[in-house]
Amino acid sequence: MDDDQRYRAVQSRDARFDGVFYTAVRTTGIYCRPSCPARTPLRDNVSFVPTAAAAQEAGFRACKRCRPDLTPGSPEWDLRADAVGRAMRLIRDGAVDRGGVGGLASAVGYSERQLGRLLTAELGAGPLALARTERAQTARTLIETTNMPMSDIAFASGFASVRQFNETVRAVFGHSPTEMRGRVRVRPGGTAGAITLRLSYREPADLARTLAFLGERAVPGIEEYADGVYRRTLTLPHGRGTAELWEGENHVLCRLRLTDTRDLASAVRRCRRLLDLDADPRAVSDVLGADPALAPVVRAHPGIRAPGHSDPAELAVRAVLGQQVSVRAARTLAGRIVADVGRPLEPGLRTGGLTHTFPEPKVLAALSPEDLPLPSARAGTVVRLAEAVASGHVDLGPGCDRDETERRLVALRGIGPWTAGYIRMRGLGDPDVFLATDLGVRQGLRKTLASEEAPATGHWSPWRSYATHLMWACLGERNER
Repeated sequence: MDDDQRYRAVQSRDARFDGVFYTAVRTTGIYCRPSCPARTPLRDNVSFVPTAAAAQEAGFRACKRCRPDLTPGSPEWDLRADAVGRAMRLIRDGAVDRGGVGGLASAVGYSERQLGRLLTAELGAGPLALARTERAQTARTLIETTNMPMSDIAFASGFASVRQFNETVRAVFGHSPTEMRGRVRVRPGGTAGAITLRLSYREPADLARTLAFLGERAVPGIEEYADGVYRRTLTLPHGRGTAELWEGENHVLCRLRLTDTRDLASAVRRCRRLLDLDADPRAVSDVLGADPALAPVVRAHPGIRAPGHSDPAELAVRAVLGQQVSVRAARTLAGRIVADVGRPLEPGLRTGGLTHTFPEPKVLAALSPEDLPLPSARAGTVVRLAEAVASGHVDLGPGCDRDETERRLVALRGIGPWTAGYIRMRGLGDPDVFLATDLGVRQGLRKTLASEEAPATGHWSPWRSYATHLMWACLGERNER
């Protein structure tokens, strides 16, 4: 888009572009989302920036009416495979808070100086400013939706000190943390030891199907789906936790229990990735719906999502378990692993049927195939995969090079193209994977295209993962893995 196209989107208050770019209004010193309901400023008085961090670096404050800091994330970062896209995925996962700019640059394969130049040139802000914006957004959510003490919020949001927290919040939002809390009514009470948040998304969203998709694959002990609520355990950078997700009114409600509140931002990001909440459903339907053969399925499933996963390493193991077996059989195999070598949850984290976290790669790598309650060939593949992930030979992190990761996965004995593609689609969040050899996909193709042979799918790019889910959806999911 050029600036004239962006201005037309602002004039029409087009919510599709919320989070994709921001409008900085020079006469007021504030920045807004494109759909802001306020009077549209004159064209000469606005400029456009790709990130909230760029607006803040230029001295603009967030609009109090449209609250641009609370928009869904841009789907661009899941699409891009270059250094900027990989760096943004890492920043949103808290990499700067945990390892500093040096750790971020090393993960992407650049020097700090080179990475800073790249990010500033494309996004208008360097890594520290981008991370600061992520912290500020987390802080605002906690200030306005919880009764947590301000000092706890400061550290849970990733700030190094309460002073830094106060200064940043005042600079970004124009009010102190105490003033911001005083402007809203925070409901007292709630579930003891839990933090409940609202997660935004772009409409339409078929959340019922997304939650049911996860529920179909729920592994006893680490996942549960009942009465429209999906629960799962989380292994996080500083500790562990549990998440409960269910559909609210124009948002997803997320209840978290954490052993360390510093993991809050990471937990939220993983829940968003799990439900694919940063997707642009209209962009998906525009591309896939343009194919006459797919158009009826697209219309029948508006807002379809491509669910990701909260733990790519766990998903990778489960993909191996799902090779050439049904969903139910894969769940049974995963449940045996959890029962035998999963790590029990602390009593304060337990909710519903959640009792364990999935064993980490280093735990599985230390086992011999005979130690796993699996057929010997499958057990050997699981151990080899765990060794590769634990050693870093296979990178499943948010900043990985997806092409290289897929190549290394396929090179492991026992892992074929379907498994690597499934890991890439769900574990790495790639929106452009079509599983042409999958049984359910082939049957979906036969139903929609009267042929099990995959057509040329280049014109479905970059949303082929959604085409995979559409094939499954049109069959009622009974053949999905």
